[in-house]
Amino acid sequence: MTVEATINYVAPMPERPYYFLYEPPAGTLARNTKGDRRTMAIGDARALEPKPSLDREGFALVRFPNAGPDLDAVKSVYYRDVEALVRDATGAVRVVAFDHNLRSAGDRAEGVQAPVRFAHNDYTEGSGPQRVRDILPAEAESLLRRRFAVINVWKPIRRRVEQAPLAVCDARSIRMEDFVPTDLRYRDRTGEVYSLRWSPAHAWFYFPRMTPDEAMLLKCYGSARDRARFTAHSAFDDPSGPADAPARESIEVRTLAFF
Repeated sequence: MTVEATINYVAPMPERPYYFLYEPPAGTLARNTKGDRRTMAIGDARALEPKPSLDREGFALVRFPNAGPDLDAVKSVYYRDVEALVRDATGAVRVVAFDHNLRSAGDRAEGVQAPVRFAHNDYTEGSGPQRVRDILPAEAESLLRRRFAVINVWKPIRRRVEQAPLAVCDARSIRMEDFVPTDLRYRDRTGEVYSLRWSPAHAWFYFPRMTPDEAMLLKCYGSARDRARFTAHSAFDDPSGPADAPARESIEVRTLAFF
């Protein structure tokens, strides 16, 4: 099954894109970007043969029959489960989970964010290695001499996803010039992600009706240049979903995987 839906790309612009992730200074725009809305075919990744893989397409679906995180123990318990999952799925010798986001397409409690509805990749050529330096400063230079990846583990909470599912772009269909380095401005630092410019070559997929016993792995940075390195992704409105579908609820955990 293939659906057609809107993917929000970034429009070409002469200046460097930015987003403020807090209330910006008076007189400053919260972002300086303009969207480029494109109707794209989004294929059923469950139907792909061979099955998608982190090293080829940049994403994969795995069984993860974890009951879901106790929100009071996400870091102390759920992170350890995610680290074990990524080790088993990738063969990494060491995995470090370092942050997470809870998301809901409906009413949001404190600390719960909306799904991100623009095409982006979480890390760049520069910010991927920098994250290793931020998280493991004493070991970073030694670790950066080895192959490593930043892998996002995305999982539904409580119910299957019928609203605002996550679409992923086959890494083989993206050219490096499609990526636009973009600043994320926090109060205490500036991060960097890639926004995505539209190309007719982009091949988008999703896993319809993901359930809480499944997880999607996305490679958001890979140091090895002979395999997938970046996987752009975006939430989208699935036209095949029921009109009264419950709000999507999900958790994503970012990990550093060392090989």
